[in-house]
Amino acid sequence: MTTAGDGDDKRNDDNEQDTERTEDTANGGGDTADDDTDTAEDEDTETSVHADYETTEIQVVGPNGTERGSVTAALADTPALRYLGLSDTDDLPTDRGMLFVYDSVADRTFVMRDMDFGIDIIYADAEGTITDIHHAPAPEPDEDGETQRYPGRGQYVLEVGLEWTVERGVREGDVLEFDLEASE
Repeated sequence: MTTAGDGDDKRNDDNEQDTERTEDTANGGGDTADDDTDTAEDEDTETSVHADYETTEIQVVGPNGTERGSVTAALADTPALRYLGLSDTDDLPTDRGMLFVYDSVADRTFVMRDMDFGIDIIYADAEGTITDIHHAPAPEPDEDGETQRYPGRGQYVLEVGLEWTVERGVREGDVLEFDLEASE
C-alpha cells in the first residue's frame, strides 16, 4: 500500500517528503526452485515475500489478553521502503504483513498506488494501540489507486490481507505487540 498526502509518500508522513522509488525489492513470490511439489513452492513463496527486508513478529491482542492473530511483518522503516510499501508485491500470504515504522505519532494517509490486491490498513499509536482500521480493496483494472485514500493517526501502520482483521475479530483498542529490537 502507499501513503499519500503532503509528501505523497506511499505511506504518508507529513514530516517526510519522499519522491524516489526503490528498485524491485518487494516482489511477492520471487524465484522458485524447480520442484514439482506444492509444498516446496508454498515454502519458497512464504520465505521469499520481502526476503530482503528485516522482519518482526506481530501479535494482535485484545483487551482481555486474548491473541486475535499474528503475522510476520516486513519492516518499512525508511522513507524509500515506506514509499514502495507493498506496491511491487504480487500477493501477500495470510501470515505475512508489512509494518510501517515512523519516529512519532502523526496524521497519515495511505493510498493504494499500484496495488494488485486489497489490504487492511491498521493504524496504531506509540504504545501499539489500534486507533483505526480501513478495508482497502484493490484498485480497478483501469485505476492506479491514487484516489483511494485512507487517513488515520499513528506511529505504526500494519498492512495485512483484505478482511484479515474481520476474520480475526481485530478492532480499535486492540494492541499490536512486537519488538523492533529483535527484528531480523
